[in-house]
Amino acid sequence: MMYLIALILFAGFLIIPAFAQEELKNPSLIIDTLEIPAKDFNVVLRDAPIIPLNDVHSVSWQVTIDNNLLYSHPDGNAVLRFYDQESDDEFIEVGMGSQPDLKFWVAVQTPKEGYIVVHRDLDRGWYPQAKSIVSYTDRAGLTVNNGARIVVTNLDIGTFAIDSYSVYGLEGSTDMPSVNSGTMIVEFLSGDPSKNVFALFPFYIAAGIGVIVGVLFITKKRS
Repeated sequence: MMYLIALILFAGFLIIPAFAQEELKNPSLIIDTLEIPAKDFNVVLRDAPIIPLNDVHSVSWQVTIDNNLLYSHPDGNAVLRFYDQESDDEFIEVGMGSQPDLKFWVAVQTPKEGYIVVHRDLDRGWYPQAKSIVSYTDRAGLTVNNGARIVVTNLDIGTFAIDSYSVYGLEGSTDMPSVNSGTMIVEFLSGDPSKNVFALFPFYIAAGIGVIVGVLFITKKRS
């Protein structure tokens, strides 16, 4: 019996890595990467175009913001908005200010509540050497990490699927440019865990081995 169990375990170890590779090829996994140049932020909100993404990011998504912008003056801002697929009136806003203050804010707008700032930090709110992360699941809501700590935790914003974005940085059309040079790299990653048929395969292997061992044990005991 021990030789048979060892053989089953060995076969499982051979099969699981192959399926682990398939898991990495989750058909629901979507990645979009943007490199937003400095000039795009030197506009006022009303003139900022809403740009559609290649894909819709829903169910469970994460946005990683790598801010490598060089600001023009201490009061400069760079603001990024993500829009819900259902309506441009529903969005998530992340604002990142210039050094030395590095102010940081997060706001959301929903049809029910309107525009609400859910987090604001006027001093050392974000960290140029780190990446800020905005994440969401349809069960846990919205969470935001400023690169050093979580500043928004499991905020209920209902169903939110990102399909477009916009950027701006000026409050008025006569303002001096907010940003001189550099880029902001934004990566969108999303997926639906329920569509990954291989995610539970190792558990099936373990359960199958348990059943076989149990049957062999009972058979041996009866004999």
